[in-house]
Amino acid sequence: MSDRDGPEEGDRPNPSDGSDPSDEPNASDGPNASDRPGAPHDRLLLDAMLGKLATYLRMCGYDTAFALDREVAADDRLRRLAADEHRRLVTRDVALARRARGDEGPRPLLLEPHAVTDQLAQVAAAGYELTLSTRPARCGACNGRLARVDDADATRPAYVPDDQSPTWRCEDCQQWFWTGSHWDRVADTLADVTPDTPDP
Repeated sequence: MSDRDGPEEGDRPNPSDGSDPSDEPNASDGPNASDRPGAPHDRLLLDAMLGKLATYLRMCGYDTAFALDREVAADDRLRRLAADEHRRLVTRDVALARRARGDEGPRPLLLEPHAVTDQLAQVAAAGYELTLSTRPARCGACNGRLARVDDADATRPAYVPDDQSPTWRCEDCQQWFWTGSHWDRVADTLADVTPDTPDP
């Protein structure tokens, strides 16, 4: 996979208005639908603090919109975008999650950790399958769909190694991807944060 890193997470604070924490939306409120991709709760919208997480989720095949990619920062606009596109809002902002609970659509998912590995663990605990497919589906940079490149007909950009095959190209931003060492590192990270499934 391309070694390009995901967007850096922002420094927006995680406010609380002092209400009962037990009433907050949290990662135990998993998705109602488990099919990936295509189920309503598998279409996600991540706030500006979750850029690195967005990259991981896209690599796992989730249709993951990111606030900064959409140039959306205001809470009301995030809530409206989530409703308009039938996406589940994922946020580290306690107040935003609380307000979004009354919106039409899936219940928001509030993430507590700052480190992306801990965020991944909380997402996995919420019921999301975090595994890599042998055929990448989403661009980690922009969330566009990936199409396999016909190596015989395509001219590779200079950053794509000659010995990598198969390769994929984003239909939106045209960035190329492949399953190289970066892919393997991501797979190891996901394996570390995903709970072991007990034997039947």
